[in-house]
Amino acid sequence: MWNERESPLRIEKRFEFDQYSKISKFMGEIEKLCKERDIYPNISFGKNFVSLSIFLDNKEISEKEKDFSMDIDKFYLED
Repeated sequence: MWNERESPLRIEKRFEFDQYSKISKFMGEIEKLCKERDIYPNISFGKNFVSLSIFLDNKEISEKEKDFSMDIDKFYLED
């Protein structure tokens, strides 16, 4: 579940990992998806997590942003 935030309007999610090597693979998939969809979230990561923030251009999440976030969830669940 992605969390909606205000000021500025965005959706966020934190993904937890048990191995740092899985973070690298996950980040590679995100990079490909960003280039394909032309959406570039803010990304932070640490030893066992990746956090993403997608800033929204409109007052509601668009279909493009929904699809992007669902695809990121799929990459995470495949691991």
